[in-house]
Formats: sequence, structure tokens, C-alpha cells
Amino acid sequence: MGYLRPILALGLFVLFPFIIRSDYYTHLVIIALMWVTVGTAWNLLAGYTGQVSFGHAIFFGIGAYTAGLFHSKLGISPWWGMAFGGLFAVIIGAFVGWVCFRLRGPYFALATLAGGEIIRLIAVNWESLTRGMVGILLMPSFKSKLPYYFISLFLACLTILCVLLIMRSKYGYYFLSIREDQDAAESMGIDTTKYKNISLMISAFFTGTAGAFYMNYMGFIDPSIVFSLHYISIMTILVAIVGGVATTYGPAVGAFIMVGVQELFRSAIFGLAPKWVSQAHALVFGLLVIFVIMFMANGVVGDWKKIARLFGRS
Repeated sequence: MGYLRPILALGLFVLFPFIIRSDYYTHLVIIALMWVTVGTAWNLLAGYTGQVSFGHAIFFGIGAYTAGLFHSKLGISPWWGMAFGGLFAVIIGAFVGWVCFRLRGPYFALATLAGGEIIRLIAVNWESLTRGMVGILLMPSFKSKLPYYFISLFLACLTILCVLLIMRSKYGYYFLSIREDQDAAESMGIDTTKYKNISLMISAFFTGTAGAFYMNYMGFIDPSIVFSLHYISIMTILVAIVGGVATTYGPAVGAFIMVGVQELFRSAIFGLAPKWVSQAHALVFGLLVIFVIMFMANGVVGDWKKIARLFGRS
């Protein structure tokens, strides 16, 4: 029974683009699946290892620019960015860990926040490499959205499966021990800095790969998009918090909720509301997070039984 629901969900996702023949809805699911990958990767570091990062835009942007620069500077297919974007993100992640894991708790979170802004400013000003705010443009490889859909679905499933297997290995137990009590973990002989770096590099790999996919799918990037604090780093955190931190499928649920809410307000609730509503999504995101923290501290998945009981009584 434990494996039946994920298998059924996967079957529905495989059939979705053939049943719902709409590029608009297919696009929304592609973006949501990309956020499943990024949110699940962040959840490994923050939810399971206890190292809250406000700088995951670093790894997303590195992956995106790897794909873009392969095309613009080397004349290589940007799809090679899917292979190398994650690897370059791991290298940057190792450096970020070396610098930031000297700090703990909120100081680590603030350090990653500052690191993300530094990388964004470098990308803006290093115009000879990144073209600055002009950005990088490429032509899509496929006219149909189906290839992108199945690539994003595969990447999301791979990320969830890898994190699940990692958390059932000895590394997972080390990550949890660091989250619960780092000093106690060190007293038992666990090299906490080493395993925090391993968690960060795995998280960076999948986030960078998702960034490379974003470049290939959207066809345009600039520093204000892929290194954005609010669009990438904060959105990543919201996906995990709303769905359920430290749960296997929480980020997946949170991704579809957040993309759905964002699209509702972007379209001014399908054109039925005033235009100013389209600018209010940030406010709604904040109110949604406050609601989750106050009434569903474990997110939708973590508090699912509580939600089911509430609707059962109603």
C-alpha cells in the first residue's frame, strides 16, 4: 500500500499530457515539476539536515548559466548543461559550504543569503561572460512541450527517489543526527562539517540540474531571473514549508500549490478580478505562509491527518 499511491500518481502524470491537450496546463505542470525538484533538493539540506539556506538561487543560476554559456560561448548544445550544470553547482556548493559551515543556525542562513546576492551582482557586472542584464537567449530545441514535460517529470521523480534512498542509508541517519543535535552528533564521532557539506553538494547538484533545464525550456535567462532572491530562493523555501518540511512528498505538494496560487493571481483569477490583483501574489504568499505556520506547522503533508479530521467533522 505504501508504494501504490506513488505509482498511481506517476501513472496519472504520464497520462496527463495525452488527456489534457492544452499547452497552457502542460506548461504549468512543467514549471511545477521543476519546483518539485528544487524543493526536494532544498528539503534534503534544510528539512533533513537542519541547515536552512536562503541562497539556493546560487545553484539554480549556476546550472542555468552553464547551459546558456555552453550555447553562447562554446557553440555546444545547451542540453549538455543538464549534465554539467549540476556538477558546476556541486563545485560552487563545496566552496559555499567551506565558507558558510563555519557558522550555525540563523548566521548560516544569513551567510547564504549574502552569498546569493554576491553571485547575482557578479553575474550582472561580468558582462563579457554573462552579457549582464542583456541576458542569454537561445532557440527552443523542441516545438512540442511533450519532451520538456517528460524530462521535467523524470528529473522530479529521480530527485525524490534519490533523496528517499539517501535518507534510508547511513548518510540519512547522520543528517538527522546533525539536525537534532549537532554537538551530540560530534560527541559520537560524526564529522558534522563533512556530512553537512555532502548534504549541501547533493542539494546543489539537483538544483543546478533544474536550473539547466529551466534555461533549455524557457530559452532566456538573466541575473534578475535565475539569481533572484524572491523568485528562486524564497519560492524554494515556500514550496517546502507549505507542502511539509522533512517529508518525502511535501515539496511536491507544495510546488503544485504555490504554482497554482501564483498563476491564479498572475492571471488576475482568470481575468475576473481587477488588474491590481495580479500584483498581490507576494502578499498572498506571505499570508499563506503565516497561515501554515500558525495552523499547519508541519505543512499540508505533515498535518494531513489533522486536515482530514477537520473536513471529516465538517
